Amino acid sequence: MSASDVRILMQMLRGQSRSGTHAERLQAFYAPQAARYDAFRERLLQGRRELIEQLAPGPGADVIELGGGTGRNLAFFGQRLATFGSVTLVDLCPALLEQARKRLEGMSNVRVVEADATTWQPGDPVDCVYFSYSLTMIPDWREAIDNALAMLKPGGLLGVVDFYVSDADPEPGLVRHGKLSRAFWPRWFGHDGVRLNPEHLRHLRTALPDHSLREQRANVPYLPGLRVPYYVFVGRVG
Repeated sequence: MSASDVRILMQMLRGQSRSGTHAERLQAFYAPQAARYDAFRERLLQGRRELIEQLAPGPGADVIELGGGTGRNLAFFGQRLATFGSVTLVDLCPALLEQARKRLEGMSNVRVVEADATTWQPGDPVDCVYFSYSLTMIPDWREAIDNALAMLKPGGLLGVVDFYVSDADPEPGLVRHGKLSRAFWPRWFGHDGVRLNPEHLRHLRTALPDHSLREQRANVPYLPGLRVPYYVFVGRVG
């Protein structure tokens, strides 16, 4: 285990403060680890490349990432990124956005915006909006989803990849997690301000009946034998 990993683990063990605004809590928690944020989480945050490939925006597309943090996810677009009409990365944490601005410097079609994903709106409707491991970090998650839907053109795509736990009695065809998983993972991640909730996926599926969904599990670094549930969701606006 590297020294930087140890520092991040210690920060995670201390957890996120319960005082202050949401923006203040994010800044206090992530500022000490911002420069090493991506390297540590690369092994944990699975499904991001798959999400980007499923969204597959074409040349000239307008794309928004809500809760985009350091901008790492934009690298999954590869050379296609330069062909998009516009790319907007929105986040509420200045420390993470500082890393994003350094990473994306010189990309004329990309802008970085410090704003709240539940209220910020682009000037015009866009082709694609996505959340990558950010929906569980937004207290007003329902408002964030509904706000994202309001940004999209007819036929536009909303994508989400995130941790979750299933309902105790999910609909036929969906994965059912055991009672221990449904109790353990929300408590484990909740310490750091990450809120796993079966209502997220339920709301997405109801809001966007035309969708694809894959439910999977990812290994957890330094915790052998533990595999956290995550999903990849892509829905189309009618």
